Amino acid sequence: MKRPLFLIVATALLFTGSAGAQQPAKDGPNNNAVNSPGQNNSNAPVAGRNSFTEGQAKSKIEEAGYTNVTALKKDDNGVWRGKATKGSASSDVSVDFQGNVNPTK
Repeated sequence: MKRPLFLIVATALLFTGSAGAQQPAKDGPNNNAVNSPGQNNSNAPVAGRNSFTEGQAKSKIEEAGYTNVTALKKDDNGVWRGKATKGSASSDVSVDFQGNVNPTK
């Protein structure tokens, strides 16, 4: 009689523990890995490990309204830096690991 009771309790604990550990991913804008075009969360480049390729960094800069993006290089802080034109003005620009595109002052 004790053995079936033990199996029932052990099985119940097993299912209770695994069900509590499974949580669905949260939907919503609270955890953007990359910002949407035109939305910076910083007015200066944020240092961090950047996984953008040079082509992706160039595309992010172009999505922010720049053209003629040249001389892109990733610095020691993980920030892509280069030159670009917006309107008629040429300037230095940067894109960080969060996708923030900023003119360099």
